[in-house]
Amino acid sequence: MTPDQIIDRRAMKRRVTFWRIAALVLLVLAILGMLSAAGAFKGLGKKQADHIARVKISGVITNDKPLLDLLDDLKDEDQVKGVILDISSPGGSTVGGEAIYEAVLSLGKTKPVVTSVGTLAASAGYMIAAASDHIVARRSSIVGSIGVIFQYGQVTELLDKIGIEVNEIKSAPLKAEPSPFHETTPEAKAMIDRLVQDTYNWFVSIVAERRKFTDFKAKQLADGSIFTGSQGLENGLIDAIGDEETAKSWLVDNRELSDDLDILTWSPKRDSDGLFANPAGNASLGLRWLAEQLGLAPSSQSIEAIREALPDRLFLDGLISMLHIKSEVGSTN
Repeated sequence: MTPDQIIDRRAMKRRVTFWRIAALVLLVLAILGMLSAAGAFKGLGKKQADHIARVKISGVITNDKPLLDLLDDLKDEDQVKGVILDISSPGGSTVGGEAIYEAVLSLGKTKPVVTSVGTLAASAGYMIAAASDHIVARRSSIVGSIGVIFQYGQVTELLDKIGIEVNEIKSAPLKAEPSPFHETTPEAKAMIDRLVQDTYNWFVSIVAERRKFTDFKAKQLADGSIFTGSQGLENGLIDAIGDEETAKSWLVDNRELSDDLDILTWSPKRDSDGLFANPAGNASLGLRWLAEQLGLAPSSQSIEAIREALPDRLFLDGLISMLHIKSEVGSTN
């Protein structure tokens, strides 16, 4: 080979080596991004220092095993000095509410627990809040809805119209009652009423116990009514108007926690949270993270800055939002 060819070959080797190293670095960054998106590093960093744990409870309440496991695990986390429940829930199943209520009570024996109500803590959502040591809500938050409801459908007229007849043979008159396939008998209604009243009385009793109400006052508030945070403060359903910082201040003033403690989110470990549970989703998150690092995609900080710059009315979260469509002959309003 001529000297020029040798020089070119060496230069080409250097370029190939550079791109190999660059590709390796990008691959490592992508893997780290995927691991970060999958939550592999959640146990590192600030959570190793003393802090206050934030546990979010939102949506319809169910018998949520991962959430129950998290509340149980927090009892043994020495670095967790207190817990703030961030609740925004309209309620849900009585079994789910009871299970989480008992888990919060158990957690409260080892850690101080405060509730910060977001949009609402109603029915089973309020039941869970009542298990905490202190309840804080916004003035316009919704609390209450203390009561129990059992709903069932009735489709007999529909079946008659389409010509379907449902027959049944059962061991006793109250088996599988109430049924949507025939009119509900007085005996079936009485049975369901006994079930509802038993659960209702239990719900009222725990509200009376936790909020230090007389039975008379508890039953006055337990007619299913909902209240704003301001009304809840007046009638004793909550303890203060405020937000998460108000909840933290109570922990500092009444449970002698340091004001310097950070509030860090603890989330339940769910089956869908595993690293390889959703490879496509993890890859997407990892690539997005990598793009942010390379300046090729807007970061979460940039998105938040855009949100702050846009008019507030684009992000309204009102007391109640409702679309009511009334149809009449020849018109739709």
